[in-house]
Amino acid sequence: MRFFRRGKGASDPRKPSLDLTGKTPAVRASICTGEQVAGFKDTQTGRFTEVMLIRTEADFEEFLQTCGLTAEQVERIY
Repeated sequence: MRFFRRGKGASDPRKPSLDLTGKTPAVRASICTGEQVAGFKDTQTGRFTEVMLIRTEADFEEFLQTCGLTAEQVERIY
């Protein structure tokens, strides 16, 4: 029995289903703990929307590849 089934119109679960107009990619990093979270910052309100936790450099590369970005485009927020 299947409880969770992807239909024909289902999107890829690895890609964020966010409206990215008016948002800039950013990584929010904690100075004390070193925790890093990748997401998008709204340019008008400054609100940060989390997409994924960054534990290793491979996680950061996955975020860049999934969103089609380069490392220079990502802002660091401390």
